[in-house]
Amino acid sequence: MHIDSASITVSELTSRIKTMLESWIDTVYLQGELSNVKLHSSGHLYFTMKDESSQIPCVMWRSKNWMLSFQPKDGLKVIAVGRVTVYEPRGAYQLDTMAMRPVGIGNLQETFERLRAKLAAEGMFDSHRKKEIPRFPNRIGIITSESGAALQDILKVIRRRFPLAEVLLRPVRVQGDGASRDIVRGLDQVNRTEGIDVIILARGGGSAEDLRAFNEEEVARAIFRSEIPVVSAVGHETDVTIADYVADLRAPTPSAAAELVVPDKNALVEVLQKYAYTLSESTSRMLDSHRRHISYLLKSYSFNKPHDLFRQLSQRCDELSRSLHAIPMRTLEGLGSKCLHLHRRLTTLDPELTLKRGYAIVSRQGQLVSSKTSTNRNDELAIRFHDGTVHTKVV
Repeated sequence: MHIDSASITVSELTSRIKTMLESWIDTVYLQGELSNVKLHSSGHLYFTMKDESSQIPCVMWRSKNWMLSFQPKDGLKVIAVGRVTVYEPRGAYQLDTMAMRPVGIGNLQETFERLRAKLAAEGMFDSHRKKEIPRFPNRIGIITSESGAALQDILKVIRRRFPLAEVLLRPVRVQGDGASRDIVRGLDQVNRTEGIDVIILARGGGSAEDLRAFNEEEVARAIFRSEIPVVSAVGHETDVTIADYVADLRAPTPSAAAELVVPDKNALVEVLQKYAYTLSESTSRMLDSHRRHISYLLKSYSFNKPHDLFRQLSQRCDELSRSLHAIPMRTLEGLGSKCLHLHRRLTTLDPELTLKRGYAIVSRQGQLVSSKTSTNRNDELAIRFHDGTVHTKVV
């Protein structure tokens, strides 16, 4: 055997095993006995399932185990529904559990658990898909039996807490043959009705058989596709149905559903009164501050001695005016002195004054002659004096 560069890391091998297991093994229904059951502070449930000769670690995430209808404990025989996966940090395979029920609970409960596991695997119970319930609904759609006590309980609470809300009833059968189809039609119809803000799907308590319509797949899917938020209020507080899991909000009773859907008008009035008081106090403080400021201004020197202030400003204007007049006068005096100086210089350079002092200008044919050596015999010269010109000839 040769050891070469074709080796892989432990992480790569574990990843390959994980991919193979999760690809080859589909959803399994595993029967066994619980042991080492531990509910972590994170909310996740960790346990082991075993039989006479083997065991497998299992995990049930918080998003799934809250739906359990029983308390898992060591020694309890259960059927768990999940997928085999690999926890890579330890390289150990485990069962990612989606649903679980005790062994021997009857066909109706078994059907319930199978449907719950199926819908959970599709993500229909995921919290991020839940729609928000509006705080102040204008129109509330109620889907329930027209003659049931649940309707009266809901209406009583709404009238007491928030009578401004308008109620639209869509009566349906809540048990027996055709009940699930009637509920589905009711949900679809209310979704087509304009202005409905929230839907309450309700019925009173009853046996598992009485609540069967709310455990049907077609009802669950109708709730899931509803564009309007749905509050499920089916049965008593201890009753749990598939509709409760799919709905955007589960209420323990129909009366509780009404309390969750509408605000309490008395609480709103109290909040508004607090806001009004706070606004009044803030306004009073602001007015007091302005009053103090105005009082200060009324007592100020400028306000009480406006004539003195006016005279001071007038005097200042006079000073500025004199300064403006003085500036051009000083400028003109400077320019006059400069002109006189230039005139004196020009006067000094005047050639006429030089001629008067006995000097003469000699020229030949209009050209100055400044030296004897630049003249020739018989040159005709012009000699200019201060009082005239004399013409002569060089001999």
